[in-house]
Amino acid sequence: MEDRVLIMGVGNYLMGDEGVGVHAAQKLMSAGLPDYVDVVDGGTGGFHLLEYFEKYRQVILVDATLDGQKAGTIRLIKPKFAADFPKSMSTHDIGLRDMVNSLQLLGQIPEMHLFVVSIEYIQQQGVEMTDEVEAAMPELLNLVTGLAIQLAPANTAVTS
Repeated sequence: MEDRVLIMGVGNYLMGDEGVGVHAAQKLMSAGLPDYVDVVDGGTGGFHLLEYFEKYRQVILVDATLDGQKAGTIRLIKPKFAADFPKSMSTHDIGLRDMVNSLQLLGQIPEMHLFVVSIEYIQQQGVEMTDEVEAAMPELLNLVTGLAIQLAPANTAVTS
């Protein structure tokens, strides 16, 4: 496993707020992150993303959740088991849960940090996020970036 940090945004970009993870990943790709941080737009990749989880020691995931909280609420979860992921919303969540189960069986599960952003409903079509979720984006990006910096490999000098 590489001594690097992976930030992966997941979700369906074509379903409004459900794609918040993908929107975040796209913004972070041009954010000037430290060299030890890689960013991937995981989309709805499911098992196709397995190689990333096998490759990195530290993974920061960003996803939407229908958890009944106010839209735009951000929470950090440290999932260790598939059951720790938020309730399934669409096919990409099933893929992530199954992938985590597979990694557990292989004994190759990285340390995961999951930022979830509460959404009110799943839009059927459209790339635009609601005002509430869009307003949470700057805070989300700051939280993800801050965690990535905290997770710097031991042999990396972090400057502010």
